[in-house]
Amino acid sequence: MHKLEEIADQIRQSLDVKNAARDKALAQARALTRHCALAIRAVHRDETDVMQVHLDEARKLAETLGSDLAQFSDLYYAGYTQDALKEYAEANITCALIQHQPLPTPDDLGVIHPTYLNGLAEVVGELRRRCLDILRHGYSEEAEGLLGHMDDIFSVLVTMDYPDAITNGLRRQADVARSIIERTRGDITFSQRGEHLERSLSRLSQQLTGSESLPEGQPATSILDPEADN
Repeated sequence: MHKLEEIADQIRQSLDVKNAARDKALAQARALTRHCALAIRAVHRDETDVMQVHLDEARKLAETLGSDLAQFSDLYYAGYTQDALKEYAEANITCALIQHQPLPTPDDLGVIHPTYLNGLAEVVGELRRRCLDILRHGYSEEAEGLLGHMDDIFSVLVTMDYPDAITNGLRRQADVARSIIERTRGDITFSQRGEHLERSLSRLSQQLTGSESLPEGQPATSILDPEADN
């Protein structure tokens, strides 16, 4: 037992180092999450320069987090670390799709596959937000394009039929994405039909206004039916 205290000292030193690494990782994870949120907010506001600044800072933090925890794999794969990296994946994918840039891969971002997939699932909510921002100004083909991205993402998510222990709860995220996509599809359809109705009413109003100013004796059908005089 004379070596017990020596063993205990070694353990304390090891745990002190690990605890310090954990505290540092927590701070880095919080900062990473903040920069990702600010990048997403900037892209929704079309503030491209601000978006890029935050994405660059996020990349530095993600890389530092990985290198600092290289000898502590359990800390790297802990929930708070992977949650922050999920936000990192979400921010980069969201910004790329809204900016019509190539889709970043897991290797590009340096994240593990389950984390990438969960980040991809949360992108659906951000694309819905973008669609609604667009639809406030009327129907747009850009919204249709974003809905297409949402459908593509969901089509991939439903093929990942693995236990939650492997995918970190991806199945629930896919169910949420399905609901978001269907609501967005309804919003876009409603906007599109409203746009068609508005155009039809505008044409009818122009036709009726034109018929009121016709010369005496000219039939109104010449306005309502362009082929009436043929």
